[in-house]
Amino acid sequence: MSNATIVTDHKWKQFKYGYEVPKKVLADQYEHLDDAESQDGFIYSNRRWLHTSDFMRISEHSPFRVLNYDGYFNDTAFSGYLIKLSPDGEGYQIAYFYS
Repeated sequence: MSNATIVTDHKWKQFKYGYEVPKKVLADQYEHLDDAESQDGFIYSNRRWLHTSDFMRISEHSPFRVLNYDGYFNDTAFSGYLIKLSPDGEGYQIAYFYS
């Protein structure tokens, strides 16, 4: 991924709450979340719903680590999302990457 293109607006956003997520999305994609997890931690980006549990932690040796991203979610074999969590855990920055 050293030649990946990263697209972001660098804006801090607030997580969405479970009641803001369409019921169909909760039922189809997030039925596995327990009651505590389904309360918050949702993200709406590029017409897609994501949850913090969808992201994998970035290893120390990843090229994305030097950019201070905390996690990634692969959308395809060549693209996905990166997340940077705020120090207080209340907000995030989202980026899309592709190669």
